[in-house]
Amino acid sequence: MTTGTRGRSRTGKATGGGDVTEPPPELTPADHLERMNESLARVEELRQRMIAALARRKPMDPGLSGPGGDLFMKAATGYMAEMMQNPGRILEHQIGYWGKAVRHYMDAQQALNTGRLTPPDDRGPRDRRFANPLWDSHPFFNYVKQQYLLSVEAAHQAVADMQLDEKERQRVDFFTRQMLDMWSPTNFFGTNPDALERAVATDGESIVKGMENLVADLEANEGELLVTLADRRAFQVGENLATTEGSIVFRNRLFELIQYSPKTETVKQLPLIIFPPWINKYYILDLKPQNSFIRWVVGQGYTVFVVSWVNPDESLADAGLDTYIEEGFLRAIETVRDITGEEQVNAVGYCIAGTTLALTLALLRKRGLNPVKSASFLTTLTDFSDQGEFTAFLSDDFVDAIERQAYEKGYLAAYFMAKTFSYLRANDLVYGPAIRSYMMGDAPPAFDLLYWNGDSTNLPARMATEYLRWLCQENRFAEEGIRLCGEVLTLSDVTVPLCAVACEADHIAAWKASFAGISRMGSGDKTFVLAESGHVAGVINPPGKDKYGHYLGTAPEGASEEWRSSAQRHSGSWWPSWEGWLRQRAGADVAARLPGTGNHPVLGDAPGEYVRAKVSAGQ
Repeated sequence: MTTGTRGRSRTGKATGGGDVTEPPPELTPADHLERMNESLARVEELRQRMIAALARRKPMDPGLSGPGGDLFMKAATGYMAEMMQNPGRILEHQIGYWGKAVRHYMDAQQALNTGRLTPPDDRGPRDRRFANPLWDSHPFFNYVKQQYLLSVEAAHQAVADMQLDEKERQRVDFFTRQMLDMWSPTNFFGTNPDALERAVATDGESIVKGMENLVADLEANEGELLVTLADRRAFQVGENLATTEGSIVFRNRLFELIQYSPKTETVKQLPLIIFPPWINKYYILDLKPQNSFIRWVVGQGYTVFVVSWVNPDESLADAGLDTYIEEGFLRAIETVRDITGEEQVNAVGYCIAGTTLALTLALLRKRGLNPVKSASFLTTLTDFSDQGEFTAFLSDDFVDAIERQAYEKGYLAAYFMAKTFSYLRANDLVYGPAIRSYMMGDAPPAFDLLYWNGDSTNLPARMATEYLRWLCQENRFAEEGIRLCGEVLTLSDVTVPLCAVACEADHIAAWKASFAGISRMGSGDKTFVLAESGHVAGVINPPGKDKYGHYLGTAPEGASEEWRSSAQRHSGSWWPSWEGWLRQRAGADVAARLPGTGNHPVLGDAPGEYVRAKVSAGQ
């Protein structure tokens, strides 16, 4: 090791000034064994901490841990019905699986008997979980991988053979995939070559670090296992996230209103108010400066306001959809109008806030009011007839349990929402991070998007239940109408000019479902944008990177695929296309507005207090 300011040659002679020390001696096999034993002893100490952390885990409603028994009964009944009606087909599939498994076993055995350590040919699909070359070249690992993939194929075929209605089939398929993903050989230390290689190379130090990561997560989450996705120490809201300059100009029990400082001498006449989802925190739209949607919009010459929702506790148990409309959306719109002196505003709603913005617009029309000039909907569902990936969680067995938990606490704990969203992409957001953290001993990455993903929020009990029952399950807004704030609201009541942005690979708000809802709205001025990528990456796609393109077209009508085939594809971000649409509805140029110069004084600097509130990821 060098202690001076220069290096040294491999012979030990100094190559520059400063003192040097001799290189450490090579470790003998006995040394490696001793270090491994020391590491394993440290693991035993950590095991005791893990047991203590697990003892803090609170009892959970069984309905939140998995589907009700009726789903298993329906699956068994559906399979038996197919067996009775088409026994030849079922046996053909089973015997085909057995034949593949036995044939592969015999090929592997023959290779070993002849002294060859080369596994049989592997023509299976490529799977990034099995990227290590040993999965292809090593007889043991290749055998484990191929047998697992054969079993996965057989299980999916078995589900396809069941006589079930479409919704039940989707649920059975989802939970089957969950079990198959969980049982992947990559998730077990003894059958993960990456973890084994790392353990040997580090003399067990990776095992110790992995256990430390595991215990830290359990202790932080009150005994619940929720993998830390990003380095919590790498980011600080207000310091290197949510840094766009602005001020808090209003606050009530539901939200703080941020007015951003202008970056241009003139701005468009009509202010823009952005409603982020309260399922997550608003700074997804204001991450680092180079990918901040808010900073970019301010720079285009707009007076921008953003709602920063409170992180609810039991004091907001009574807050429902009507509360968020009356005390949230309507109050924010009126405050912006009061501050700027304008009769109308332009509004943006993202995800669930887009859904509620649509409800608000329908209510305003019923009341004969028109304070919103235009509306933009980002990854928004308003027609829930196609529930997509969430079908598995929207049957009564789960929703009943969510309702019980929420009303017992006064809120739906952030843990359950985080867990649900993670398991929609289990390999990417659960098992992959767990392998890297717990098996490999890697520290969580310093990734702003993943940090935001882990900065969770609770949901008020009444609001969460109403959203799940009235919108997701019963689809009232798109069907017979939903009664809120003294009016019956329908999609046809949304009549303002609108622009909707959906994302092609969105697993939360599927673009075809978003398209269906927008197409049923009553507006005669509609623009639809289909961005490439997913629910977040498709939205947070700043100009200049040209990573994802987008499709742009007029009113969404007819079949979604027909619209897509006629829409024009553009390279790069959808932001400039949307801003060009907004500019036509934003009025003339006026002098830039500074926070605090309107009818509301500055209450503090952005990002404010509400966004900083943390909740335990445990129950």
